Amino acid sequence: GGGTGVGGGSPVNRQGEEIIPIGSYRELAEAAGSELGRVYIEGDTMTAAVWERLTKYFSCASPDGSRNAAGFLDRVIRGVRSVKSTAEIELVRRSGEAHRILFEEHIPGLLRDGMSEADLLGEISAAMYRLGYQGITRFHQLHAGMVLGQIGFGENSLYPSMFDGPGGAKGACPAAPLTASGDRRLTRGDAVFVDIGFGVGGYHTDKTQVYFFGASPPPELERAQAFCLEIQRRVADLLRPGAIPARIYHTIMDSLPEAGCAGFMGVDNRHRVKFLGHGVGLDIDELPVIAHGFNDPLEENMVLALEPKKAVPGVSLAGVEDTYIVTPDGGSCVTGGSRGIICV
Repeated sequence: GGGTGVGGGSPVNRQGEEIIPIGSYRELAEAAGSELGRVYIEGDTMTAAVWERLTKYFSCASPDGSRNAAGFLDRVIRGVRSVKSTAEIELVRRSGEAHRILFEEHIPGLLRDGMSEADLLGEISAAMYRLGYQGITRFHQLHAGMVLGQIGFGENSLYPSMFDGPGGAKGACPAAPLTASGDRRLTRGDAVFVDIGFGVGGYHTDKTQVYFFGASPPPELERAQAFCLEIQRRVADLLRPGAIPARIYHTIMDSLPEAGCAGFMGVDNRHRVKFLGHGVGLDIDELPVIAHGFNDPLEENMVLALEPKKAVPGVSLAGVEDTYIVTPDGGSCVTGGSRGIICV
């Protein structure tokens, strides 16, 4: 913002400070000086190419004094972002309510015999925009490009991918595995797995629901769904200030029967993730994570998505996901609460 300087020079901001247009790192170094001193970066997201360009024109040091090196602020920045303000919580709640309406009131009416996964994805997208979707779902994980989320008819939800999540998707082709297939058609007796993020004003919620089309779900799918619902309920009750995410993870995992863990948190026994939930905020994949090694205590107004899921070979991925706010009374759900399989 701001107007132009006197005599058509550089613009100024509202505090009267000069704003200097910069077209390259070289121009920035000439204007501001090339000696930066100690430098901290977000190492997870800054590429080597950007760092190379910076160090071509600037001299910097890491916290220990090493030249042309930097410290990492990822954990600090993501930790600050993990506790939401009142205004942020309001945006999360707005996203969560729209998310609930989408999954409970819109998606069941979209399912029809013979439609493709791509058809469903397009119709879900249109419904999301009508509900106020912000138009982009952001991830901290690099190369986590996907269209809205993961959708799979039947066994298509059991295909593994590089995405760091328990869900699967066959996608359009090997080059685009996290999209929707235009070939797989919905038929009676198909499970429909839908895992989609929503966002309002920059802040996300995450939710998953399994539907069953034109018939009653097979008993093994219903058992897997009930298994996941119970795990989610138990974890949600533990989302209280002071609780240690790693302890929650091990408390739950150590209590599960070995036989019941087949296909848990993955599309099969070879492809599993080692978490039960993750923070949500400006990115879908924020801190904290309900997993081993995450020992910083939970704080009030942290927001997490809990997503226990379980593969049923030859049928579909079962499971649930909802977004919760950490409160003294346990997790407060903002996305409507998980349900059993919705029959359509």
